[in-house]
Amino acid sequence: MASLFDPVEVGDLSLSNRIVMAPLTRNRSPGAVPGDLAVTYYGQRASAGLLVTEATAISHQGQGYADVPGLYGADQLAGWKRVTDAVHAAGGKIVVQLWHVGRISHDTLQPGGGKPVAPSAIRAKSKTFLVNPDGSGEFADTSEPRALDAGEIPGIVDDFRRAAKAAIEVAGFDGVEVHGANGYLVDQFLRSGANQRTDRYGGSIENRSRFLFEVVDAVAGAVGAGRTGIRLSPVTPANDASDPDPQPLFNHVVAGLGGRGLAYVHIVEGATGGARDFQQGDEPFDYAEFKAAYRNAGGRGAWLVNNGYDRQLAETAIADGYADLVAFGKLFIANPDLVSRLKRNAALNDPDKATFYGGGAKGYTDYPTAA
Repeated sequence: MASLFDPVEVGDLSLSNRIVMAPLTRNRSPGAVPGDLAVTYYGQRASAGLLVTEATAISHQGQGYADVPGLYGADQLAGWKRVTDAVHAAGGKIVVQLWHVGRISHDTLQPGGGKPVAPSAIRAKSKTFLVNPDGSGEFADTSEPRALDAGEIPGIVDDFRRAAKAAIEVAGFDGVEVHGANGYLVDQFLRSGANQRTDRYGGSIENRSRFLFEVVDAVAGAVGAGRTGIRLSPVTPANDASDPDPQPLFNHVVAGLGGRGLAYVHIVEGATGGARDFQQGDEPFDYAEFKAAYRNAGGRGAWLVNNGYDRQLAETAIADGYADLVAFGKLFIANPDLVSRLKRNAALNDPDKATFYGGGAKGYTDYPTAA
């Protein structure tokens, strides 16, 4: 019977345990460049079997929040190389989450002050995070997007490919995770609430899934499927994501991923950061059926689960074979030594929500380790 603390092979990666640090946006990379604080932050948490970085933009167009990192400039890649070196020096493994926010952006964050792009010109009922001239941060409504022309889509797919290749070859990451969740661009193409196209990227489930498969194939082709993961969130309402019938949609997606040899599939269960039993549509989402659709299609990648897991729930998920890996988010923010604490069943620090987004060392690198 497997344990949360057992080593495991995940694609081409050998992990020391089955505990994963979830991707966590922290808004502490001015100029989209990870700095000294990021080096310390990730290095402190390198005892996780796998670190998944905060979502990282593949292009300037893919940016949607102030002070989040990127992968499209030399300074950004050099900043991330310092992070990966620190993690590797501490014996850890780290993958970068590849991000294009699509419509979850603001004109002031876009190249030339242009409109954010999306499958369709439907404004999201959501917020983004901006930094004022005085350095203070605030949440603001997202801007109205424009619909992507079909001729622009191959260029965005290539942005994913180039970012993945640079992440491995220049920045020194062990792998990459395609962000296909939480109402960002890949997820926007999937969901009928954001995608009302009438071309080959809209309408049917097959058409709405096309962009996701093109991105995955481009990324895996650049860095190897064994170093590629993907994150999905079948029912989350995050960033105004909606679809009235998510089960057949996401069953189709994971069945299509089954034969692609990915390292892992990362699932957000329920509402991201909220209720695990949240549902969209008339019926509760069947996660067992969802996983079976992947396995029955030949999927052998690790099944990584996320959202609201504590030690007991995580141990049960691993022991029962429900999951191969478990991701922790807020607990890793507040506990850099989370693996050790979980193993000893030690008390946990409480996260300071006021310091989640923006700022400096406070609430980022200053949480104490256990005695």
